Amino acid sequence: MKTDLPETLEIETGARPDAAVIWLHGLGADGHDFEPIVPELGLPPGLALRFVFPHAPMRPVTINMGMRMPAWYDILQMGGGAEDAEGIRASQAALEGLIARECARGVKPERIVLAGFSQGGAVALQTGLRHAQALGGIMALSTYLPLAATLQAERSTANQTIPLFMAHGSQDPMINISRARQSLAALETLGYAVEWHEYPMQHSVCAEEIADISDWLVKILA
Repeated sequence: MKTDLPETLEIETGARPDAAVIWLHGLGADGHDFEPIVPELGLPPGLALRFVFPHAPMRPVTINMGMRMPAWYDILQMGGGAEDAEGIRASQAALEGLIARECARGVKPERIVLAGFSQGGAVALQTGLRHAQALGGIMALSTYLPLAATLQAERSTANQTIPLFMAHGSQDPMINISRARQSLAALETLGYAVEWHEYPMQHSVCAEEIADISDWLVKILA
C-alpha cells in the first residue's frame, strides 16, 4: 500500500548535505514549530545537514473533544492507557517514506537522525527502533515510548545500538516525567543505551537542552 508523504519544510545548513535530521512536531503544531531552533544549535560550519520538518495531517483528537487539528495520531486519554495503534503505525509508515526519500537523495541511512517532540518523539521512537537499516540516531524530546508492549517482538537488530537521546522537563504537566522514566526503563531493559537528560521546565524546550542537542548531533554526525 502506497503511503502519501507528508508535506515538509526543509532547511539546509550547507551545500550538498550528506546527513539529514527528520524532526516531527507535537500535537496541534506544524513543521514550522522547530524551524527557529536550527540557527540556535550553532552547528559547526563544516556540518552540512538537511533538516526536514514534516507537517502532521489534520485529524480529530479525542482528548480535545474531537476537534480536528494537526496530529500524528489520536490521543484517547491523558496519562497513558489505550493507544491509537492504527494512527501510530500510519505515521510510522509516513516517516519510513521520508527516510526512503532521503536515501533516494543520496543520504546514507546511518547519516539519518529521527527527532521529535511529544507526539513527534513517540513516532520517532516507534519508527527508528523498528527500521530495518541502521540509522544515525533517535532524539526523543518530552515524550514516551508508544506501543511499548510490541517493541520486543518488532524491534530491528540493526538499530539495537542506535544512539538514543531522550530529554524531559521535570515539571511537565502534559506528559509526566514518571511516564518518561518508565519508557527509559523499558528501553534499558531491552538493552538500549539511552543518553538521558532532565531539565527544570514544563512541556517545552530550554536553552540548556538546545545546547545538549547540538553537542549530541555533532558527536554522532561530525
